Amino acid sequence: MAKEKAVPAAPAAAEEIYQPAPGDFEIVGADAGSREAIARPSLSFWKDAMHRLFRNKAAVVCLIALALIILGAIIFPMVSPYAYSDQHVSHTNVGFMFHDPEDGHLHIFGTDGLGRDMWVRVWQGARASLFIAFAAVTVNLVVGMIYGGISGYFGGMIDNIMMRFVEVVNGIPYLMLVILLMMVVPRGMASLIIAYGLVGWTGMARLVRGQVVALKEQEYVVAAEAMGATSSRIIRSHLLPNTLSVIIVNITLAIPSVIFSEAFLSFVGIGLPPPMPSWGVLANEGQKVFQMYPSQIIVPSIFICITMLAFNLLGDALRDSFDPKLRR
Repeated sequence: MAKEKAVPAAPAAAEEIYQPAPGDFEIVGADAGSREAIARPSLSFWKDAMHRLFRNKAAVVCLIALALIILGAIIFPMVSPYAYSDQHVSHTNVGFMFHDPEDGHLHIFGTDGLGRDMWVRVWQGARASLFIAFAAVTVNLVVGMIYGGISGYFGGMIDNIMMRFVEVVNGIPYLMLVILLMMVVPRGMASLIIAYGLVGWTGMARLVRGQVVALKEQEYVVAAEAMGATSSRIIRSHLLPNTLSVIIVNITLAIPSVIFSEAFLSFVGIGLPPPMPSWGVLANEGQKVFQMYPSQIIVPSIFICITMLAFNLLGDALRDSFDPKLRR
């Protein structure tokens, strides 16, 4: 019996193909408006650096601390009822928050062995220490920028001679120079500033010279030379402004170094003459009575530590802010 062959089923009816209506779709082409839109606000190098600096919480805290110390050094010695040299022998070596029964005034940090108010002496010392630091760094900045800019731009034999002179000056011990100056000029702020200014500019000169050597082959410098700009104009208007970011970082790190140097010289007795106070002078006076009245050395030491720490942390934050490699 023959086997019947299976007959395939009839195919289902073809589904109806959907035909889109004219309003179902919209042609999206190049949008000139969105193409020209600003995705990120335009920032200059300095604005971007400051923006990143103020996003650093440690840097903001350091700026606030330094601002308060500077303002206190300016204001408190002027508004205090006592001068930094006023002596009150009736109450010497008193502690914190001592209320004077004679005139009704308050000695916030107490008094020293001669009855002088420690509050006004600490802030007057801050004024002296900060003034010496800023003045010495300013001298180093001016001399170092000019010297390093000339050396790096001209190069060759001029650069070689100038850098050898820097090495000779850098070999002079700062302490020995201060001692020799004290034998010629009277002790005071001027002698400390002169001594530090004579030998402290070498680091700035080397830094600026290295930056200028790296920048003098850039296109804008070559273009300025081709247009007939003088060497002094190129150094002043093109090279030195482009080294400011590195210079500012170096300044913030040099200021605490000067403060520490002044404090050390005053501590060993060759700093400011009495009765003019500085943080080093106060620390020197406090260490003599440390076992009986420790607050007299602790208070200026805390101010020195806070100021130096704030400047160092601020310098690190500025270095990170000015570094284009860390830009996000």
